[in-house]
Amino acid sequence: MILILSVLVGISIVVVFPTLSEAQLEQKTFVTHSGQVIQTSGDVLDPLYTASIVEFDPMDYLREFNYGRVSQMPDGTILREFTIIAEDNKIQEISPGVFYNVWTFNGTVPGPTIRATEGDLVRVNFINNGSKSHTMHFHGIHPAEMDGVFEPVGPGGGQFTYEFIAGPVGVHPYHCHVMPLEEHIVHGLYGVYIVDPKEGRPVADEMVMVLNGLDTDFDTENNFYAANTIPFYYQHHPIQINTNELIRVYVVNMVEFDPINNLHLHGNLYNYYPTGTDTVPSFYTDMITLSQTERGIMEFKYEYPGKYLFHAHKVEFSEKGWIGIFLVKENSDQKSQTGIDYGN
Repeated sequence: MILILSVLVGISIVVVFPTLSEAQLEQKTFVTHSGQVIQTSGDVLDPLYTASIVEFDPMDYLREFNYGRVSQMPDGTILREFTIIAEDNKIQEISPGVFYNVWTFNGTVPGPTIRATEGDLVRVNFINNGSKSHTMHFHGIHPAEMDGVFEPVGPGGGQFTYEFIAGPVGVHPYHCHVMPLEEHIVHGLYGVYIVDPKEGRPVADEMVMVLNGLDTDFDTENNFYAANTIPFYYQHHPIQINTNELIRVYVVNMVEFDPINNLHLHGNLYNYYPTGTDTVPSFYTDMITLSQTERGIMEFKYEYPGKYLFHAHKVEFSEKGWIGIFLVKENSDQKSQTGIDYGN
């Protein structure tokens, strides 16, 4: 719109008011858990017209480990069998009013945390109930035919059995490896695979944090960031831990489109084991920087009670959801995990 103003001296002043483009008119505005205003011009799927909605609790996921169905082979080897089902038609509310088409392993993003002991035989019965081809690619050591790259599993009930000896010790991601790879990862087809040393690790309150990003308007830039999928969740639902108790966090970065991510812990430092393949920490720090699929193990204790932030020190990420709180208590009514059950 153009408005011409005339003044007494005969000079005309032209004031131009820009008109909104069609794309701008289509932008939708949402308020996040923290009160931040986020805009998107992408499609927002209405759950009222969608039969399948994901129910996901990041607090449950945090300390939930899947040890599989355990049996013993004739030679004494422990066999752990898992069933993993891929689907790509589910809808999840990842922030108030923002609904996203997630692709899931066993119905959640991230998929289940698979756990075994070094030397166990791992058998994963994979079923693809999605509408696209999918696979499971495990980071770690295994035969070529178990790599989940050259043997895509067809949609509509296709099946494949992955079988390999668990190793090496550490924390590893697994994810779909069908091209275009970024599409399958950004929609959520990934999870964590932990291999414990035969001698075990010291008793600790253990938890898993998968760092992820969510591109809700499909422009290859993330609108939200999180630890375990839901932005700001652990800020509004602090993780309760106890003073002077060993905390062990298995952290895996699965953010797509951004070359790096990081994790900063307030009021403390932690021993860090890159990839978790060594039982001796590589360094003592309060921040790590991770590229995609890079991972490790953090171990720490809090001496003083109170609230302590943990978050990305890439400020954009923390302001868009990748932030949380440890609530440290001296005498916790809700006792945290004090031991490890290896499922034997």
